[in-house]
Amino acid sequence: MKRKFIKAAALLGFLVVCAALLTAPALAAIEQPPIGGGPGTVNPNINISIGGEEADAVRILLLLTVLSLLPSILIMMTSFTRLVVVFSLLRNALGLQQTPPNQVLVGLALFLSLFIMSPTIANINQNAFQPYSEGMIDTQEFLDRASTPLRDFMIRQTEPNDINMFMGLAGMTERPETLDDIPMTVVIPAFITSELKRAFTFGFLLFLPFMIIDIVVASALMSMGMMMMPPVTISLPFKLMLFVLVDGWGMLIRTLVQTYNL
Repeated sequence: MKRKFIKAAALLGFLVVCAALLTAPALAAIEQPPIGGGPGTVNPNINISIGGEEADAVRILLLLTVLSLLPSILIMMTSFTRLVVVFSLLRNALGLQQTPPNQVLVGLALFLSLFIMSPTIANINQNAFQPYSEGMIDTQEFLDRASTPLRDFMIRQTEPNDINMFMGLAGMTERPETLDDIPMTVVIPAFITSELKRAFTFGFLLFLPFMIIDIVVASALMSMGMMMMPPVTISLPFKLMLFVLVDGWGMLIRTLVQTYNL
């Protein structure tokens, strides 16, 4: 379900960009004055300046492109991956098939990602987006300023072994002098790998107590000769009761948020 949602969002963004590109010539033709030799004529030559009001169309096109890539950015460069994997593993550990549903897990992971990324988002808004919206910096400087907080966030969550592995795969023999010298093509896959490692570690720790309950229930059923009854039928209520009594959701969310070096 999550994969279909991401593909649908990306396809919608791509169609919006295509529609903008197709309708831009028509809108430009409507707004142009008549071309000819009489009064009110203009030169048919079109001059686009990337520094004045003509840059609004370029900014809109850039914004639409970013929106079309937003699902990929959300997954690759934020805490969303770790959260949604841990929540899915928790559901499997409890023995539940579709409860909570995928929409609930994805929504919870999304808003928790916004909570975890709020300092980074505020930094990008203050140092990159606001100056860019006021025309104080150009597009290239906006991208440089916006990528710096994201780079810092990802590097803080990435294990050095993963960075060294991808640097070796990229053929970078010389060690970078500073963290800013590490390219984003190395930082992003190293960050994703570290996130998956930590998510699976969480999943292992989540499975342990519920697996013990399954073993105890299965042993009790076999000792009573009830071998035909599925152990999950008996163990599921006990697992749910244990998870509620220890405030499982609160403990899990608190632990996940505290594992991030904000």
